Amino acid sequence: MNWQCPGRGMKRDCPGWGMKRQCPGRGMKRHHPGRRMGRIRPGRGMQRLALAALAMLAAAPARAVDEIQVYTGEIAAPGEWSLLQHLNYGLRARQGRDYQGALPNRGTLNGTPELAYGVTPAYEIGLYLPFAARDDRFYAGGFKLRSLLVTPDAAERSVFYGLNTELSWAPPRFSRSAWNLEFRPILGIHRGRWELATNPILGLGIGGHAATAFLPANRISYAVRADLGFGVETYSDLGSPGRFPSAHKQAHQVFAVTDFRLGVVDVNFGLGRGLTGASDRWAVKTIFGFSF
Repeated sequence: MNWQCPGRGMKRDCPGWGMKRQCPGRGMKRHHPGRRMGRIRPGRGMQRLALAALAMLAAAPARAVDEIQVYTGEIAAPGEWSLLQHLNYGLRARQGRDYQGALPNRGTLNGTPELAYGVTPAYEIGLYLPFAARDDRFYAGGFKLRSLLVTPDAAERSVFYGLNTELSWAPPRFSRSAWNLEFRPILGIHRGRWELATNPILGLGIGGHAATAFLPANRISYAVRADLGFGVETYSDLGSPGRFPSAHKQAHQVFAVTDFRLGVVDVNFGLGRGLTGASDRWAVKTIFGFSF
């Protein structure tokens, strides 16, 4: 699963980035990059929502470099397929490598196609094929298998929740552990045009040298109209639970994001700023997706 800390370029030794799926808000649908832009409800409790958002954003986020995304509980309809393409690049990435044998952080494009299928109104499965490109060379990053359980019709609920579980295999360039597990709880609320979601992710390395890592990811977004929204996402790597390093050694990154639609393709685009020396200074991410 090649977990990479917010803006840590490629190959961090954190297990599991998915970013899962620690990834950039999924916009209008689970299978779309920018999911819930179209939800409009009478607005209530905005002050409480804003306060909750500030508390979450202060903690910052986490993510897999191939997939920078926050899950919001929306999935493909039963019998429906979706295809997303994730791309991420450190505009001013950290120098060096996260460990010996990893690809350098600077100058590396990371990404993954994501194919998902809706099994039931509450269950979706998915496949990822992470990759990296650098100096005119292409590097295959193994695979990830995903199982996602959520509350049905999450976009229409005031409160939604779920659990995403991923099993991945990655070559040494992408992860210190060949096999990794990721558990991504999903919890969020809708208030009018606002949405607030959090993913307190736990990444586990199976064998190898990757330690357990706590990788929280958060998102607050506002739907301007059905096909346009703006928001803020945070991604962090806090290290191993019970052994968190000092704040300046943790990775924290904040993204300004927008979700919009180009014809049948949904797009999520974000520009991220690192808050510590352990993070990439500037990074850009994008997700293109459609269903069929």
